[in-house]
Amino acid sequence: MHCSRRQWLARAIALGGAAALGQWNALAESAYPSRPLRLVVPYPAGGGTDTVARLIGQRLSQSWGQSVVVDNRPGASGMLGNDIVAKAAPDGYTILMAITAMIQSPSLYKRVPYNVERDFTAVSLAVRSSDLLVVPNRVPARTLAEFIALAKASPGKLSYGSYGNGTSSHLHGEQLKLRAGIDLVHIPYKGAAPLVSDVLGGQVDAAFVDVSTAYSYLNSGKFRILGITGTQRHKALPSVPTFAETGLSGFEPNGWMAFFLPGRAPHDITTKLSAEIARIVRLPEVSQRLMGMGLQPVGSTPEELANVVRTDTPKWASIVRNAQIQLD
Repeated sequence: MHCSRRQWLARAIALGGAAALGQWNALAESAYPSRPLRLVVPYPAGGGTDTVARLIGQRLSQSWGQSVVVDNRPGASGMLGNDIVAKAAPDGYTILMAITAMIQSPSLYKRVPYNVERDFTAVSLAVRSSDLLVVPNRVPARTLAEFIALAKASPGKLSYGSYGNGTSSHLHGEQLKLRAGIDLVHIPYKGAAPLVSDVLGGQVDAAFVDVSTAYSYLNSGKFRILGITGTQRHKALPSVPTFAETGLSGFEPNGWMAFFLPGRAPHDITTKLSAEIARIVRLPEVSQRLMGMGLQPVGSTPEELANVVRTDTPKWASIVRNAQIQLD
């Protein structure tokens, strides 16, 4: 157990390689982590993804006695940071905090510098998020059915805001137009915060806003919530129906934040990291903090996250294809 790397490699050569190298890999994985970890966040510091990454990263550092350095690499709708991890050594020391955009981008952009299935190893689904369809008080609709009727009575006259072209908010808006057979004018904003500001001020007729951004304004009385995406009602909004409950399908995929390693990461390291992240997410104080942000704590196995990626990717692709959205 006290052999150096050089000694292990020498033994590998002497023994024909395979057996001793396997022992070396097992030793390295059992000692993981033995040095600081790099947590790449493909979005700016201070945002929701960054906040969740730092919350979990700090606990991870405390658990393992190793620094977790958060590396914010925003750009290209998250693809810049994602690509850094895709091309990193698969040794478990470069971790990605990704969001749903990771599996939406391949349908939205002609050129994506990585293959999600091949170049990433699923670790753990940290949290789920949902979008709310909201209308300011000046809009007379009180239910989704009433809003659809209002839009059909004035085709092309009502607007909906999203927190950016190609975001879940935008895709949900186009899905609503397709499923309900209505004509709405899309107004993309540069982020969720300015979108919420204009909703509160009544500058748009409707908007798809993520729960975490709208959370602190839920009791403001300045807007009404007509529906929520996902398969279940939100614990903080038990009276708000899902779109499926109102008769509109196709809004089932949740938004999420999840951890990945580069492709071909060792199984033992992947499962060890996954188990620790899941444990941290389920700590009462961490869960409460996440729920206070409007997020739904999960903490999954690698297999569960891989299944979400596998099943949700074609659903988002279908929305993009049917709405004919192309960003480059």
